[in-house]
Amino acid sequence: MSRRAFILGGSGQIGRAAALNLLAAGWRVTVGQRHGDLPDALQGRVAVTVLDREDDTALRAALTTPFDAVIDTVAYNAVHARQWLALQDRLGALAVISTGSVYVDDAGATLGDGARYPVPLREDQRRASPGDTDYSTNKVALEDELLAGARVPLKILRPFAVHGPGSRAPREWWFLAQILRGAETIPLAFDGASRFHTTATANLAELTRIALELPGVHLLNAADPQAPTVAQIGAQILAAMGSNATLAPFSGPPKGWKGRTPWSIEAPLVADMSAAAAIGYRPVTDYAAAAPALCAALVAEVQGKDWLTAFPGLAAYPPQMFEAPPAKS
Repeated sequence: MSRRAFILGGSGQIGRAAALNLLAAGWRVTVGQRHGDLPDALQGRVAVTVLDREDDTALRAALTTPFDAVIDTVAYNAVHARQWLALQDRLGALAVISTGSVYVDDAGATLGDGARYPVPLREDQRRASPGDTDYSTNKVALEDELLAGARVPLKILRPFAVHGPGSRAPREWWFLAQILRGAETIPLAFDGASRFHTTATANLAELTRIALELPGVHLLNAADPQAPTVAQIGAQILAAMGSNATLAPFSGPPKGWKGRTPWSIEAPLVADMSAAAAIGYRPVTDYAAAAPALCAALVAEVQGKDWLTAFPGLAAYPPQMFEAPPAKS
């Protein structure tokens, strides 16, 4: 009989990629989420359980029948870790999506504080202290609880600058918004050389499945085979859109909003993927290959609607990041 997987957050950006990957490998998939809607790619192919993950009773009821694997794409803190530790008798293996932002550099600086990480960055790099003060400290607390209490095979995946269909806050919109507004030049700080390692959801899904098929505990960086610079990302998006806009790199940090992008960091963040390779993982795509279809899907998504309706997660960012006026000729 085929194996059974339960994906919490199954129709989100990461969850849908995980579901499609497992389906292609012959798994039966159930997705748990707060609504019954599914993306077209999953319609009629997965079972749906509607629940709020904060409701322990509902989560327990969803796992009345044991699953061979559970993938939690929306785990955030130590409370969520304890939910799964209490349900270990109902699952064969557990994969949890953490984040590359758990890392700090050797001086203790975070990604947001201008960390200068080793290149490449390995899984044994120092992490932030666990806590509940921000996204990264909550994710560290999540990891620590799971590592201390898991009795089933545990997989912790650490993605970086995630891209793929279904995002509520696609980084690519920074370029696309300016292209669609007719920008002639697009400035890039730090000489356009920033490298914030990208992670395709398809690659993350493949790594998750490969890890779930193995016993034991794995902590794994999840990133694309190359870490493109922001100028390379911009060039790939311009090419995908057939745009004649010109990238205009300049030295130093952004000048106000000029030159700022969602990938703009002064020092590179490049993930070491040798641990993933050692367990048999091989990437299924890279940024250049994924960009054309992703850009087309994002542009189609905004047709007939305001872009903040299409991508509500972008409301957390200042609109100046996405609505820079076209450059003068």
